Amino acid sequence: MTTAFSQPLNQPPTLRSGSLRITPLGGLGDVGRNMTVFEVDGRLLIIDCGVLFPEDAQPGVDLILPDFDLIRDRLDDIAAIVLTHGHEDHIGAVPYLLRMKPDIPLVGSRLTLAFIEAKLREHRIRPDTHAVTEGQTESFGPFDCEFIAVNHSIPDALAVHVSTPEGTVLHTGDFKMDQLPLDGRITDLRAFGRLGEAGVDLFMTDSTNAEVPGFTVGEQEIGPTLDSLFATARQKIVVASFSSHVHRVQQVLDAAAAHGRRVAFVGRSMVRNMGIAADLGYLEVPPNTLIDVKKIGDLPDEQVVLMCTGSQGEPMAALSRIAHRDHRVSVGPGDLVVLASSLIPGNENAVFRVVNGLMALGAEVVHKGNAKVHTSGHASAGELLYCYNIVRPRNVMPIHGEVRHLIANGRLAEATGVPPERIIHARDGHVVDLRDGVATVVGEVPNGYVYVDGSSVGEVSEADLKDRRILGDEGFISLFAVVDSQTGTLIAGPEIHARGVAEDDVVFEKIRPEIVKALEQAVADETDRRDTHQLQQVMRRVIGRYVSQRLRRRPMIIPIVIEA
Repeated sequence: MTTAFSQPLNQPPTLRSGSLRITPLGGLGDVGRNMTVFEVDGRLLIIDCGVLFPEDAQPGVDLILPDFDLIRDRLDDIAAIVLTHGHEDHIGAVPYLLRMKPDIPLVGSRLTLAFIEAKLREHRIRPDTHAVTEGQTESFGPFDCEFIAVNHSIPDALAVHVSTPEGTVLHTGDFKMDQLPLDGRITDLRAFGRLGEAGVDLFMTDSTNAEVPGFTVGEQEIGPTLDSLFATARQKIVVASFSSHVHRVQQVLDAAAAHGRRVAFVGRSMVRNMGIAADLGYLEVPPNTLIDVKKIGDLPDEQVVLMCTGSQGEPMAALSRIAHRDHRVSVGPGDLVVLASSLIPGNENAVFRVVNGLMALGAEVVHKGNAKVHTSGHASAGELLYCYNIVRPRNVMPIHGEVRHLIANGRLAEATGVPPERIIHARDGHVVDLRDGVATVVGEVPNGYVYVDGSSVGEVSEADLKDRRILGDEGFISLFAVVDSQTGTLIAGPEIHARGVAEDDVVFEKIRPEIVKALEQAVADETDRRDTHQLQQVMRRVIGRYVSQRLRRRPMIIPIVIEA
């Protein structure tokens, strides 16, 4: 098994004629930020361009983007951006890429393009879109792309078969093999088999559920659980899900209509996406079921269902704000809250903070851990084995998952007979060349996280995040002193102010004389007495040692010395 997870790699060589180059810029090592760049004869094709949501260790960050440096100077070489489906981890970074060149063609299914067009309007970008359907083949420069229906947790998802003179790739996108999907649209294994018979040089497969044995539970099995919950609930019901999870929203609407309840969408993205899905016919709204959230106060609680965002504990999403009493919607004793989604790895703490907050308010909280209220949108191990046996690829490259998921997926491929040396385990930024039917890791390009923080993109660094973590965990101390610019004599201070370190600044009275003594010794030295930076470091060392020994803390210390 070709593994490059921990190996330092060199800059890749110039792409040779007759080779197809594949460079993942996201999605290999994280659940999110999915993006892959294909290159042939100087032209580029991009599949997906998504975001990753921040974890607790990234305070203040709104979104994490792929690193566009590889393509920043080659925007004119991009033939198209192909979007496999409309989830944020596959389309959320498109506006940030199109800011650099708005006329790059966007290719995807009707629903996927409708979702991204709505996002782009908020960024004031008018895209060049090309809608495609399953069974359709389109050419973008040297790339012939055939689009294949796959089943996922959002309608209209597509796999992509990329054919070039230098080789062929079958990219599954996110998929599962639900045999009784709500929309009747199954993964087209006949197309997979046909392409396999013709020969697939590289099979890029979704790894998210590769560690899960068997088969993913079908969407239809969730309906009876929701129906039972709605039948026994006596007061308000709040259901949280992804704002693009059309299937789950459909089940909530159906259950609400069956039990005489009205549904209000809560959260801007939920209102926007479900409006699009309904307009395009992907969401069937039962008559007299929807109600504006502003009018729920006119109904008794036993007739209300709120469908909201925030199932991943996002601090600004509706459910988090409800849990913190910072929303027009409130919950209390007797209300039912349903978290109808899986936990994205890394979000566990944030989600359970919200759960605890809701339960503290008296609400009953039901989630995947205690009831069958959600099923994954990703193929489990049994389904992946089927795909490997059907496609019989020459090379395999697991995608979309953490390292453990990628490795588990590779082992499944090996179990079906794929030679270990033909299984490519790459990470974001690794460069894979396909030549004469053989895929090889040939190097690595710089690839890091790009943070969106408010209106800034890429300006927040890892050092900035480290400072934020220190501020949040250890607190902040500022010291201020004034020295005579002629004699170096200490005129005033030091004044000490702390935040998040101790309850009262009185605790620093004992160290103040030591700081004064250290400053006096420093200014007595003719070489240092007019060097304010040196005096600042003296203050930093003295109080830093004191706080570490006395309070067992390592706060951020900002010393300031002014000459008068």
